[in-house]
Amino acid sequence: MRRIGIIGGSGLYQMEGLTNRHEIEIETPYGSPSDSVLVGTLGDCELCFLPRHGRTHTIAPNEINFRANIYALKTLGVETIVSVSAVGSLRQHIAPGDFVIVNQFIDFTRSGRPSTFFEKGIVGHVSMADPVCPSLRKNLIEAATQTGVNVHTTGTYICMEGPQFSSRAESHVYRQWGADVVGMTNMPEAKLAREAEICYATVALSTDYDCWKEEEEAVSVEMILDTMHRNVVNAKKMLEIFAHMAPNQTACHCQEAARYAIITPRDAISEEIQAKLEPLYGKYFAI
Repeated sequence: MRRIGIIGGSGLYQMEGLTNRHEIEIETPYGSPSDSVLVGTLGDCELCFLPRHGRTHTIAPNEINFRANIYALKTLGVETIVSVSAVGSLRQHIAPGDFVIVNQFIDFTRSGRPSTFFEKGIVGHVSMADPVCPSLRKNLIEAATQTGVNVHTTGTYICMEGPQFSSRAESHVYRQWGADVVGMTNMPEAKLAREAEICYATVALSTDYDCWKEEEEAVSVEMILDTMHRNVVNAKKMLEIFAHMAPNQTACHCQEAARYAIITPRDAISEEIQAKLEPLYGKYFAI
């Protein structure tokens, strides 16, 4: 049975319809993840659900322990992560309520969020040229389309620091850079998933037009909440359809993304570091 990780963003704190439900508390070398992981069966999958902000939304975007989240899901045997994220639209054609199946990212975070597992005695460089799993994207596009929402099959997500919303000047800059949606949480999440050799894709749920559209009311929490509730209902429908789908068999290379990444010779990597990173790179340490 496929074991799939679902990282829920703003508004998506629970998953109904799961059978054989149980919760797993995990502690990692990087500290605690955002919450306990809810595990249950849905369709042909075993889902491992983790609310990114905690189930009562007490964790701000700049406070999320991204490394602990990804490490925890990896240790549970998750090979695929679907990230569900609320975003602001930077394009006229992406209306509130639309879904965007993201294919590119721009990292504009600035607080020094830890963004790698390669540190303190081990050096590695993983390619981020194509940060989203192509096979997973195809499945999500099909599932979202069956949900009946308006689906955009490509889009660039720019991740800003937050927790404040954009200034109008920033919003216009993001548009000039070619970004289509703006959010606060998918970086360094996508980078860490790639380093952990997990297939990763984002379903971005548009809630507003940010603030670039001056004839529109500037983004507010009230505006977001209204659209977000509708988005979450549709996101849960999409995930249920996705869980019942046969996986796309198109080959991807996500699960060997770090095969040639580690530059530090094995005999120069301490036993402590090897033990810490065993769930991620044990197969390479054994070579």
